[in-house]
Amino acid sequence: MTPADLSPCVVRAVRCAVADGELAAGAAAPERVVIERTRPGGVGEYATPVAFQVAKAAGCPPRDVADVLARRLGAEPGIEHVEVTGAGFLNFVLSAPSAPDVVRDALIRDIVIPLDDKDDETDTDSGTGLRERVVRRSVLRLVHAQGGTGRDLPEGLPESLTASLPVAPLAQRDSDVVARYGTGAAHWRMLSVPARETPVFSDLLLLQGEANEFFRVRYAHARSRALLRNADQLGFHPETGEVSDAPALLRALADHPLALEAAAHHRAPERLTRDLVELSDALLDFQYRVLPQGDEKPSAAHRARLALAEAAGTVLAGGLALLGIDAPTRL
Repeated sequence: MTPADLSPCVVRAVRCAVADGELAAGAAAPERVVIERTRPGGVGEYATPVAFQVAKAAGCPPRDVADVLARRLGAEPGIEHVEVTGAGFLNFVLSAPSAPDVVRDALIRDIVIPLDDKDDETDTDSGTGLRERVVRRSVLRLVHAQGGTGRDLPEGLPESLTASLPVAPLAQRDSDVVARYGTGAAHWRMLSVPARETPVFSDLLLLQGEANEFFRVRYAHARSRALLRNADQLGFHPETGEVSDAPALLRALADHPLALEAAAHHRAPERLTRDLVELSDALLDFQYRVLPQGDEKPSAAHRARLALAEAAGTVLAGGLALLGIDAPTRL
């Protein structure tokens, strides 16, 4: 079970508990359950407050609802442990993600968002609303990607998305950040801090090195594509299979759908930037194990590692597109 599978699994558990009489008939299951990574020092790997959503209609305390759901969910394949904490939070430990599952999900969830929005591509002047436009366009893409709007991006932002999203403008000294740092770097910095905070810019954004998170994310994508080109020259191609030496990358890919959902739910693009940095760092650490070394011949293990690296690159490209930033194949 992947973290993305956990949400529908919890919804089914609520519905089954109602059908079997363990919860009151009026306790309707929510259409979507928010699952998030447990904070440092918390219990388990993932958590959800779904019991609080159900408790009122069920006519009982959230803790009782959580206990009912924990018994059911503890028997689900892929869930190693369920624990109820506090007033009714459900906490989970899942089985280690498998490479075939995360590669499959990465390809299924491949998101292509057009980058021809005039707001993003022609904002070369300062304008008091520059950051507001950049942040709100990214939020719209995130909500669109999560199925929260129609198929096409609307010309204007829905009232519900803009009314409760205060965006701090750029400082007056940063009126020329697009010209100074380039569109992609300027947008990254605008989006990497919460909307209510004023971003601080520095020449670090121009550095092509590991100290620059913006560079690392785009470089990781370029490296994934370089691995594919190099493998092609060696005469082999990616094939999905088990990978035993990439736990950090597997976990980062498995968690990516949760980061997207949380970024859309909270109208917080900075959650996506943090997720892309974590994913990039895991890929950059893993890249040295993908291709054969020395006299090694390409094997099934190399093909499986290549498929995982390709999936990571696909996810990085999709994430950057949601931020309105391009993902070059060469850097």
